[in-house]
Amino acid sequence: MTVAPSTTAPSTTSTKLRRASGALAVLGSAVLATAFATSAPAQAQVGTTTAWAPAATAQIHPGTMMYTDGAQCTANFVYTDASSNVYVGYAAHCAGKGSSTDTNGCTTDSVPLGTKVDFTNDGSLLDEGTIVGHGTLVYSSWITEHQLGTTDPNTCAYNDLALVKVDPADVAKVNPSVPFWGGPTGIDTDGTAAGDRVYTYGNSSLRAGLSPLSPHTGASLGDDPADGGWSHPLYTVSPGIPGDSGSGFMSADGKAVGVLSTLGLAPLPASNNIGDLAKELAFAQAHSGFSGLTLVNGTEPFNPVL
Repeated sequence: MTVAPSTTAPSTTSTKLRRASGALAVLGSAVLATAFATSAPAQAQVGTTTAWAPAATAQIHPGTMMYTDGAQCTANFVYTDASSNVYVGYAAHCAGKGSSTDTNGCTTDSVPLGTKVDFTNDGSLLDEGTIVGHGTLVYSSWITEHQLGTTDPNTCAYNDLALVKVDPADVAKVNPSVPFWGGPTGIDTDGTAAGDRVYTYGNSSLRAGLSPLSPHTGASLGDDPADGGWSHPLYTVSPGIPGDSGSGFMSADGKAVGVLSTLGLAPLPASNNIGDLAKELAFAQAHSGFSGLTLVNGTEPFNPVL
């Protein structure tokens, strides 16, 4: 299978969403492809060094809205390091300075590291809503690709992960569980086969914080060996929308598979491309400078039931 050129889904309703990509996707038939194995990045066990907020009352979690320099995206997962710093991930293009169609991390500029990021759960087209916490952009695959002089086209197109360090005063508000679904239970390291179920939680400000509209499920279209395992095309139902960009996807056993990045135009109209989290996190572990950077598993069991 050949993955077509992709673009982030544009938004015409607000400049706040000009870099927030999403999907207008419906559940489609899967196509045959070969699963592509990746190396396994390290993972953290829950509660080893951090006392997480209860999942039911946590204000910062996977699925939280994140605003960066006016652009809104959705948090994917929670991460920590050997110094017990807590990070929330989203897509690197959420901090990009290009237009909604600029998806090449090696050529598109980003806001600088150190940029402040707001966490909220009820943003809308009118404003960010009630800010529940703050963080700082401390890692971006796009910025790192610039620094390294990366030229591999697949890495440039699909390595789309950024990390925001949660302010120490707000760490007590964090829980690593994905709303509605629970998990994650670890990191998927062997790709996806055609027809595999996937689960995600998008939180676009276009929904104005209406959480019943946020859970999505869908089917993988299989991995494309041509891109070195960097992306996983898929269809979801209900459809994602601008602002869901950056949200995390999980497999049928709750493993973290990838990060919502782009919307395919052809030959698979309205399909999503998610960047492979195992590869993205391994790249961050090698180049972020954060010792012991790991994904944090959820405190709540994964429950893939609608």
